[in-house]
Formats: sequence, structure tokens, C-alpha cells
Amino acid sequence: MSTLINRPIRVSIALIFSGAVTIAGAQPKNSESIDAAVKSFMAEKKIPGFAMGIVKKRSIIWSKAYGQANIEDKTPMSVDGIMNIGSISKTFTTVAAMQFWEKGMLDLNADINKYLDFEVRNPKYPDKPITVFQVLTHTSSIQDGKAYSHSYSCGDPTIALHDWILENLTPKGKFYDNGSNFGEWAPGSGQRRYSNVSFGLLGLIIERIARQPFNQYCREHIFKPLSMKNTGWMLNEVNTQNHIIPYAYVTEKNRNSLMERKQLYPKGGEFLPGTFVPACLYSFPNYPDGLVRTSVKELSNYLIAMMNGGKFKGKRILKKETVSKMLSLQTVNYKFQGLTWHIYEWDVPGNSEILWGHTGGDPGIITYLFFNPVSKLGIITFQNASTDGTSGLFEKLYPLAVLQLKIKRQNN
Repeated sequence: MSTLINRPIRVSIALIFSGAVTIAGAQPKNSESIDAAVKSFMAEKKIPGFAMGIVKKRSIIWSKAYGQANIEDKTPMSVDGIMNIGSISKTFTTVAAMQFWEKGMLDLNADINKYLDFEVRNPKYPDKPITVFQVLTHTSSIQDGKAYSHSYSCGDPTIALHDWILENLTPKGKFYDNGSNFGEWAPGSGQRRYSNVSFGLLGLIIERIARQPFNQYCREHIFKPLSMKNTGWMLNEVNTQNHIIPYAYVTEKNRNSLMERKQLYPKGGEFLPGTFVPACLYSFPNYPDGLVRTSVKELSNYLIAMMNGGKFKGKRILKKETVSKMLSLQTVNYKFQGLTWHIYEWDVPGNSEILWGHTGGDPGIITYLFFNPVSKLGIITFQNASTDGTSGLFEKLYPLAVLQLKIKRQNN
């Protein structure tokens, strides 16, 4: 599911890294180090394809892809290939919300019911309002119920976002499950619990304010100004012929869990251990939490905008002050949480790095997007299989990217 942990997810799977492609500009001299790290990771973790981009200030300075986007068709992985990016999508939903905040049309601290045509309250705390700020900091007390994990299906969603949220978060809804979609703690009490469903709710609020479907609003006000022409939320908005296939590598340990979700793996057959099983191109009704479909190359445009105060090639999606607000700590108890965006911190040889970003994980995919807002150096990674271990790889790749940049400057 489109969940995410406080620190980047641990992931993996690999092999089949025939062909490395797509380099923006001259290939950095120590790309062999990145190659070795990625190929070793892919082989150990059984990952069919991996793609990566390094962004510095206002351009993507290096990008490369390894392995296969489609094993059956022998389609090589590409930085132009489209993939659902999981919970990085939440940052786009946040941008949409903050666009309305800038216009005075969305109050982050108001009761969310101000923007809805039905009432949402935690039944254990009916007098405590839920706010957009709480959604953006995962302190709303809304949690993912059983229906969320069961909502994945092949193709585009067949349930409207409005209807899905209504059925999940109101007492008469068929997915309400006696209020189990809410925590035992009060909204705004300071307790944080990562929530996907709350971002579906936020997408619905944006729909209500914009008076148009959420995906259409994003296409007009985020994707278009960022020249993300091949990006969308729905399969019917993108070229599915260029869609990277998500895979599961079957083991004795995960076989039963994969078979429990076999509706997502129509070609799974007997789910034989030691084989790759392709997932269908799936979706879920709560799509604003994790279903942006884009490429490494187009996602770099978004990263450039966020690194440069909301501006990309003369077009602005947010004010500089708004981006700064999003990329600042928002909670007392959790020293990593901004407005959706969060901190990844560790020591790089020679200095300490504090990065802002997000990760994404769903069946058959893991994604990373992090950057240093001071040096304006960022990394995007895609892989079309989901297990553990990606955080360990990322902690190798970012220092290598820093080193590459130094080498490039020395050679210029």
C-alpha cells in the first residue's frame, strides 16, 4: 500500500540489468561507483529495473537507468518511463492545498467540515475538530482501516473519491467499521500516526474548493506549468505503453501474502518461488495519497521547482515563503515532520547532511525523492519491485552524488 515510514523505506530486488541508458550531459567520472552500488543492490535484492536522476539547482545533471521495465517484452528501464510513485504523490496533494492557502481559500487550522458536504469527526472525540494542518502532519487521528488495503484493483478507480471518503469516514458508510478508521487518541493531541486515507480526504477538500475533479486541477495548476506533459493520476491520462511494469519476486516467505492479493497479479499462475510475477497497472479510490504516474525526468522538474522556491523555468507553482513553510519543522514531538515533507538526516563523510523529501512504496514499486535545500542537490530513484533495503542503497548514493558534483567542478 501507499504507506511510508518516518525515514525512507527499506526496499529491494534485482538482476537483469542489461543496458544502461540516458545520461543528461557528460557522464560523471565516478559513475562506475554508482553503477557498482546499484547493480550489486539489484542483484542481491532481485530488482528488474532501477532508474536514477541527480538534480543540481535548475537542471538534471546526471541520469541513468538499469535493467528492464518489462521483463516479458525485454523493454529496457528508462528515465522517461512512467511509474506510479507511491507516497511522494502526497507532496503534490500538499502543493495543491497550499496553492489555495496562498489565495486565502483554505484555512489550515479550520475544521475540515467547513469544506465538506458531510461531517467527519473522530467518534471518540466528537467535540474535537480535525484540521488540514493535522492531515499534513499526520496528527489528525484518521487511520487506514481494513477497506484501504482491500481497495486496490486493476485499472483506474471505479469508485468516486467523494463516495470513497464518505463511505470510510461517516457513521453510515459501508467502510466505517464501527469507527475503526479513527485512532483512540484525539486529533491534534500531538500523537502522530501515518495516514493515507487522510490525504484522500484532503484531495476531496481540494475538489470542493476548486469545483473540479482533483486530478484535473493538478494537471492544470501543477503538471502543466512544470512541463510534466506525460504525468497524470489516472491511467487514462498517461501513455500506458510507456508504463514501467511493477513486479514481485516470489519467495517461500512472501508467496502466501502475494497469493492473497492475486487480483493484482493476474499472470501469477502458481506463484513459483524464484520467479518474477508482474502486477497489473492498478489503482485505488483514495488516489491523492499515492497515484501520481510520472518519470524520473519529469519528476526532476518538480524537484527543481521545490529546490528553487516554487519556480521552474519562469513559472511559479508556489511562493518562496510557502515552500519554506512546507520545509520547516511543524511538530514538537516529531523532529522530522514538515507539512507532508520530512527530514532524512545522517552524516556524510566530511559534513552532516539534512535532506528534505519523501519516499513511496506500493506493490512492485519503491521511490525516493530527497534534496538538500542549502546546496540544492537532490536525488530521485525509481525501482520496479518492492522489498527491503533501499534506504541502505540511498545512503550510499547520496554521498556519491556529492562526490560526483565535486569532481565535475574540478574538471570544469
